Amino acid sequence: MREVLLRWEELLFLADPGIRVESAQEDGEVIRVGVRCRTAGSRCPGCGRCSGRLHGSYLRFPADLPVAGRRVVLRLGVRRFSCARRTFVAQVADLTRRYSQRTERMRSALAEVGLALAGCAGARLADVFGA
Repeated sequence: MREVLLRWEELLFLADPGIRVESAQEDGEVIRVGVRCRTAGSRCPGCGRCSGRLHGSYLRFPADLPVAGRRVVLRLGVRRFSCARRTFVAQVADLTRRYSQRTERMRSALAEVGLALAGCAGARLADVFGA
């Protein structure tokens, strides 16, 4: 089983050392991938200092690019850290953005489709490739 998870890790995240794939489930048309961040701390967006004081954690469910015609939804475990000024969520570089419901790959793919085709044609093409 660990071999399969390592393959998912390579396929989806190009062996990013900050991300670990913990599970993968297929529910018909949707593939759900459990992912956790490996970093021990994160840089505060307010003051810029690195913090390792864990404040809490929760799950996010961003949509990712489709694989083999199936939608991919990540079950991303993120951690909240605290520094002297505030609490903040550690963002996974090149994967998530604050308040986003899509991964950066999905967002950039939809932006390219929107810029190339716009309107109804772009929406139809995005629907065809499962976005």
